[in-house]
Amino acid sequence: MSWIRLVRPEDASGKLAELYAAAVRRAGKVFGIVRAMSPSPHVLESSMGLYRAIMFGPSELSRADREFLAVVTSRANRCHY
Repeated sequence: MSWIRLVRPEDASGKLAELYAAAVRRAGKVFGIVRAMSPSPHVLESSMGLYRAIMFGPSELSRADREFLAVVTSRANRCHY
């Protein structure tokens, strides 16, 4: 089985520390999905940009509809966060 060496928030530096701090401001903690991308801060930053575009960018779907779809998708994928 493969393992990803996750960077703990207290061990983060540079760009990753900035991204972790933004995660804490946004959600109160650094979720596992964010830590899973910790070895590649540029990937994490791009992923968060995509998330913001999907959830907050122009759309015919309301913000509530987008959040509902995210919850349903997470549930279908058995994600517990």
